[in-house]
Amino acid sequence: MFAKYSCLAVVFAGLSAYATMAAERSNIVLILADDMGYGDLGCYGHPVAKTPNIDQLAKQGARFTQHYSNGPECSPTRTALLTGRYQQRAGGLECAIGTGNVGRYDDAIRLAARGELGLPAEQAVIPTALQKAGYACGVFGKWHLGYEPQFNPIEHGWDEFFGYLGGNVHYFNHRELSDLHVLFRGRKPVRCEGYMTHLITNDSVAFIKKHKDRPFFLYVSHECPHFPFQGPDDRDKVVTEENWMERDAETYVAMLEDLDTEVGRLLTTLDTLEIANNTVVVFVSDNGGLSEAANMGPLSGAKSTTLEGGIRVPLIIRWPGRIQPGVVSEQVSATFDLTSSFLKLAKTEMPAKRLDGYDIIGHVAEKRDDFPRTLFWRGRRGDRTWWAVRDRDLKYVRKTEGGQTDEWLYDLSSDLGEKKSLCQTNASDTRRLRKMLSVWEAEVKPTR
Repeated sequence: MFAKYSCLAVVFAGLSAYATMAAERSNIVLILADDMGYGDLGCYGHPVAKTPNIDQLAKQGARFTQHYSNGPECSPTRTALLTGRYQQRAGGLECAIGTGNVGRYDDAIRLAARGELGLPAEQAVIPTALQKAGYACGVFGKWHLGYEPQFNPIEHGWDEFFGYLGGNVHYFNHRELSDLHVLFRGRKPVRCEGYMTHLITNDSVAFIKKHKDRPFFLYVSHECPHFPFQGPDDRDKVVTEENWMERDAETYVAMLEDLDTEVGRLLTTLDTLEIANNTVVVFVSDNGGLSEAANMGPLSGAKSTTLEGGIRVPLIIRWPGRIQPGVVSEQVSATFDLTSSFLKLAKTEMPAKRLDGYDIIGHVAEKRDDFPRTLFWRGRRGDRTWWAVRDRDLKYVRKTEGGQTDEWLYDLSSDLGEKKSLCQTNASDTRRLRKMLSVWEAEVKPTR
């Protein structure tokens, strides 16, 4: 009899500890859009697209005007997100992994030949650090951090995964342009019926319901609005290699509006389960929008460049009771700042390797004064490399391709559209930022 009651006592003690943990630690929902331009939302000035759910999220929390993706393409930014560090440190991930597991520049090609093109699990701090703090961790949607089995999200420690391994799939048959089957649930390939955006939301909602009584980290990694451009009513639209990237303004808006509806489904789930007040919701994009498709607002450039249109993206954070509604933050920030914030929110032990980011959620929650930042970028593809460094309001940009080098210097405080280069008139600043970039490159040199 004593043993029976002792067991029950242990069970109740465990449940009590679980309840305390849930109360002390906020849930985290990260919604990552794919290739969304800075001006692709109503609250960022889109002239046509109606995005009331995301706009409301911004009204209820903080909207950032100077947030940057760590990379100008998909895989680089996702690497920075999961490691909390500049993606250059990982090796081979400065360019989006090509369809079918193709390396697109020398280091990536070398790693692909060895079956090592992807993010090694030991380099990631998410989800490992969050799990140690008692969080259930799920990722649903686009992965794009390696096709090989050792790079599967489950090998990284995620509790649940449903999505595709590569960079983009047909929204209805869920296959890559190469016709490779890349849709997985956990470690196993699966086949499903439905529109990709909706399927991602379905699993995300199920994850919330399953883990509503404990702390959870939900990574909703949407494909939208990445090409191929297929709206939810385009099941019969013929999509082939010839039109896979074909721009279609009307369809693009339909995709944005459908994404907004799916974000609304997630938010409604949190409300219905009465856990919205204990949940931090973050909406952000992995890089700037595709040229001739996305709306970059006043910015120049697009995806794959380090001009503002390629790396400045929407960021919205809602944390009821902690972040004042309607905040518009001009604090300069980057993707890996979210990583630092998530670890702080989880009250977990910080990793041995120093993170490169800053607690941006704490910054707005605690109403800290904005401060100048220095951030760096480098993106490689073939023989083309884009660089940038922003130091306060000055931004130095360099591009090499085909043996030719071009460089520009901009003052973003007076030239947000990067129209007038100051390289000649501000030669000393050009040299200074060029030197800073060189020092940074030496510091983030990969070990593999």
